[in-house]
Amino acid sequence: MALKLVTYNIQYGFGLDGRYDLDRIIDAVRDADIIALQEVTRGWLKNGGVDMVAAIENALPDRFCAFGPGADADMMSGMVNGKAVNRRFQFGNMVASRWPIAALRTLLLPRRLRENRLNLQRSALEAVLLTPDGPLRLYSVHLDHLDGAERLEQVAFLKQAAFEMPARGGTVTGTGEFGYPEPPRPEDFIACGDFNFEPGDADYRAMLETGGALVDVTAADPAFSCTDTITTPPTLKRLDHVFATPGLAARCHSPRVDAAAQGSDHQPVWVGITV
Repeated sequence: MALKLVTYNIQYGFGLDGRYDLDRIIDAVRDADIIALQEVTRGWLKNGGVDMVAAIENALPDRFCAFGPGADADMMSGMVNGKAVNRRFQFGNMVASRWPIAALRTLLLPRRLRENRLNLQRSALEAVLLTPDGPLRLYSVHLDHLDGAERLEQVAFLKQAAFEMPARGGTVTGTGEFGYPEPPRPEDFIACGDFNFEPGDADYRAMLETGGALVDVTAADPAFSCTDTITTPPTLKRLDHVFATPGLAARCHSPRVDAAAQGSDHQPVWVGITV
């Protein structure tokens, strides 16, 4: 038996055609057992303020879904007919799983001040999933897209938190005091998502080597995963990856990039996990 994992930066729901269409995004990932999403928003003016979290949950009623906002800011909240109306913009990562999520934690990654261009707080959503093969620790990750030095700091922070989690604990420990089971803290983990670096870059090498060894389990499929529209003309890049600790990497197989998906400027990246 193999579990199917997919990671997908969904760019607020917009494809390269400039059209918002969440249905085609869901259709591209629906068959996965574990779905990691990046650039999920609530209240973002660019997509009409839609609550993408609620929409994804409604589209996947048979999945356990969790959202972790990295950025959260006011978007013109005010009083309407004597009632406080809270309008907020949230931006972050999401996980959807066929199995319950035992524990969840949002890691806020290091950032540098940048005022001439939009600079959103980036994050990694840590989720411990109760799969039929036992607990699986997963990170849905989104690193900065402009500053390589910032990404190196984010890689170091992420890896330290991930490797130290079994010893330090995750979002909560000591729940036995209240009669609840202690959330599992598996040693092995997967970190997947939009890392905004390409194979061979300094931050890519740091992800593999610095502060603990990881394996890029998607390296066997070198297909491009993103159309970078920041450049003129747009360029094809491999920015989306799935990394795993060596023990878990040995169980990962069949990586592929879904080049046919049209829902974002990124493509879904798939990996099988043998159980």
